[in-house]
Amino acid sequence: MGKLSAVAVKAASKNPGTYQDGDGLFLKVGKSGAASWLLRVQQDGKRRDIGIGSAKLVTLAEAREKANQLRKAVKVEKRDVLVEKKDEAAARVTLKEAALQYHSENEAGWKSDVYTRQWLASLQNYVFPKLGNIPTGSITTADIIEVLTPIWQEIPETARQVRNRICAVLDYAHAKGWRSREAPSGNGSLKAGRGLPRQVKSRENRKSMPYIAVPGFITALRRKPSFGRLALEFLILTGVRSQEVRLATWAEFDLDGHHWAIPADHMKRGKAHVVPLSNAALAVLTKARALQLPDTDVVFPGVAGNPMSDMTLLKVLRDMSEPFHVHGFRSSFTDWAANEGFADAVVEAALAHKTPDAVQAAYRRTTYLGTANQPGARVKLMEAWGSYCVSRS
Repeated sequence: MGKLSAVAVKAASKNPGTYQDGDGLFLKVGKSGAASWLLRVQQDGKRRDIGIGSAKLVTLAEAREKANQLRKAVKVEKRDVLVEKKDEAAARVTLKEAALQYHSENEAGWKSDVYTRQWLASLQNYVFPKLGNIPTGSITTADIIEVLTPIWQEIPETARQVRNRICAVLDYAHAKGWRSREAPSGNGSLKAGRGLPRQVKSRENRKSMPYIAVPGFITALRRKPSFGRLALEFLILTGVRSQEVRLATWAEFDLDGHHWAIPADHMKRGKAHVVPLSNAALAVLTKARALQLPDTDVVFPGVAGNPMSDMTLLKVLRDMSEPFHVHGFRSSFTDWAANEGFADAVVEAALAHKTPDAVQAAYRRTTYLGTANQPGARVKLMEAWGSYCVSRS
C-alpha cells in the first residue's frame, strides 16, 4: 500500500520537495507550487524518471494505476516507454506548430522582409483555419486539395505558392520525424491536371471590367467606406498590382510632390517604381489617413494593423456581385488609355512593364514623369485617368 494519502497530496502542494509513495512512484512539488507525478524505473542499467502528469489533473489513485501499467511495460514487456512517449509527442505536432518552427529556422536566409511576412501570412489566411490544428502526420493530399480549391482559379499564383509552402512544411515535418511520409508532390498528385484542375490562362482568368463601367463602379464602391474598398479604389486609380497597394506604407508617399515611390521589394520584378498621384488618388489617401489605425504605418491595414490579404480586394468585388478580377483593372486602364490615344510606351511605363532596353527604360522613367513645372506624359495620363474614373461621383 502506498505511503501517501489524498490529504497528504493536497497539503504537499504548499511545500516544495519530493514525496515518495513507494515502488518508484513519487510526487514532485516545485517552488511555484506546481506538483507532478513521476515514476522512477531501472531499464538497461539506467535510472529513468517517467512523467505521469500534473497532480491537478491526475489523482493519487490514477497515478498508482498508471504507475502499475508503466512498471509492467518496462519490466515484463521490455518496452522503451520514454521513446514511446517521445513518438507520441512527435505524432501530435500540428501543421501550424511545424510551419512556425520552419519559418523561424529559415527566415534569416530569405530574400526580403516582405517575402518573410508574406510566407507566413499566406498560411495564416488560407491554411491554418482548416489544417492548422491537425497533426502533420495526419494530413492527406485530399486535405491540401480542399484548402487549395477555393483559391486555385481565383488567385492562381498565390494558390501555387500556398501549395508549395504546405509541401515544404510537410517535408520538414518528415525530416524531423513528425510525419512518416514525404509531402505530396507539386509534380505528382498536387499537379494541375491531376489532383487539381488546370488553371485558366492568365487573360481569361483575370477578367477585366469594361472601362466604360469603371466610373459607375467607383460610385457604387464609395457607398460603404472601408479600408478594403478604399484600397480597391486606389488600385484602380493608380494602375498598380494588388501587392503594391496592400503593402503600401505612409513612408512611401510624397503627398506634397504628388508621387508614390514603391520600393523594389514590393514590386513583382524587384525594381522600384514611381507612380504620379492624381487628385482623385490623393483624395483616397486623405480618406485613408482619416481612418488610420494607431501603431501601424500601413496605409490600408487589415487585421491588427497588418497588410490585408490578397483575398480582401477580391471579396469586395464578390460582395458587390462583380465577376471581374482585381488584376483586370490594369487591362481596363490600358484599354481606356488606348481609346484616348495615349502612347503605348507611356502606358507601359505607367504599368511598370519590362522594357528590354535598360537605357530606354531609364529614359522613360525620367522623361515621362517630367518636372514640377512641366508635368510629363505619365503625370498627364494618370490625372486624366483619375478624372475619368470619378466623373460620375
